[in-house]
Amino acid sequence: MDETNDKLDASGMAFEALAWALMEESRAERLLSLTGLTPEGLRSSVMERSTQAAILSFLEAYEPDLIACAAVIGVSPVVLVQARQELEA
Repeated sequence: MDETNDKLDASGMAFEALAWALMEESRAERLLSLTGLTPEGLRSSVMERSTQAAILSFLEAYEPDLIACAAVIGVSPVVLVQARQELEA
């Protein structure tokens, strides 16, 4: 990830994205539904790269969320996509 506004590493961005997603109940429910995670499963696996990638992939699946989350955490949407790719590598 080579953008100059990349102030977080890929895992850090996933955590920021998760915090953003959980701020709205309907979005949090959609995250769990689309990733197949339960609240307990999310808590127990949040440190795993695959779970972090799934969180970022969730944002990619709905561009308005990707753009909104990127704006809140201060990176471009492209950086979030690159973070997901890095976590999946």
